[in-house]
Amino acid sequence: MLAVMMLAACTPNQDKNDKNMTKLELTQEWDKTFPKSDKVDHKKVTFHNRYGIELAADLYTPKEAQGKLAAIAVSGPFGAVKEQSSGLYAQHMAERGFLTIAFDPSYTGESGGEPRRMASPDINTEDFLAAVDFLSSLENVDAERIGIIGICGFGGMAVNAAAIDPRIKATVAATMYDMSKVNVEGYFKSEDTPAQRQEKRKAIATQRTVDYKNGSYKRAGGVIDPLPDDAPWFVKDYHSYYKTERGYHKRSGNSTDGWNIIGCQSFMNQPLLAWAHEIENPVLLIHGEKAHSRYFSEYAFEKMTGKHVDGHSATEGNKELLIIPGASHVDLYDDMAGVIPYDKMEQFFRQNLK
Repeated sequence: MLAVMMLAACTPNQDKNDKNMTKLELTQEWDKTFPKSDKVDHKKVTFHNRYGIELAADLYTPKEAQGKLAAIAVSGPFGAVKEQSSGLYAQHMAERGFLTIAFDPSYTGESGGEPRRMASPDINTEDFLAAVDFLSSLENVDAERIGIIGICGFGGMAVNAAAIDPRIKATVAATMYDMSKVNVEGYFKSEDTPAQRQEKRKAIATQRTVDYKNGSYKRAGGVIDPLPDDAPWFVKDYHSYYKTERGYHKRSGNSTDGWNIIGCQSFMNQPLLAWAHEIENPVLLIHGEKAHSRYFSEYAFEKMTGKHVDGHSATEGNKELLIIPGASHVDLYDDMAGVIPYDKMEQFFRQNLK
């Protein structure tokens, strides 16, 4: 029955020469925030999720690759696009022998979905599952060797996807945010009372009324610019990436005008990590020692293992938390600081996608 429902969600404008590649108006020039590698082949692809939303992705294949390959789907950070961190991760892992895709989530970047700049714990988790569907259909992919990487807010979505789909044989969450936890509690539990949560619910409900009357959705704004002198350190960290030549991209909400104010409403009542303790396959959580967000990965590790950690790496069964000494949150977005543990990720996926 599920298979029939998934088939029914196919979009009609498919390329007759390849049922997996639908035709969208995608940017064909190399407009990434990182240089193109001469070690991989690259092309644009599309696939659809079970809601019928068509997703755009960059596919990276190791040059002269032969036989069926292990594959990895990558997405994130929350509010970013595939031309930023996720594409960088995907290209690096393709250089190391994996077939990879970096995709734009629903409602963002070059992917489909209206209205733009909405988010959903269900739909954005589904985006990862749809990526697994797509990779499983490729002739040069071994469907029994598929993993995923979620960065920042899509780290939480990746963990949720791993909890629901055993086809995902290995999961990496890098510099993870739990979007449910931060929407419910605020940063560092600064809004973690019933009264504060109710105020947030009232504010979002009021904004919904305003948006409906106006016939449009008000944006929350991306990373603040210009940067105030008294901005918190982690805001300066974000600004150094999204608002500079280092990581700016015109399709990135974080680089431009952000999400719709009401876009994250459903995260408040839908905990992403509710079933993390039932993930059977391996998970690697990677976080910077100095990242303001480190507690999200520590929380996820505790949810999966029952083991509390504070500021140090830990392993429990097939779940691992790797803390990168001296690294900030944004240090794991690109190669500027040189601290993203690509060797560790390669080892992890080779060991668990075999």
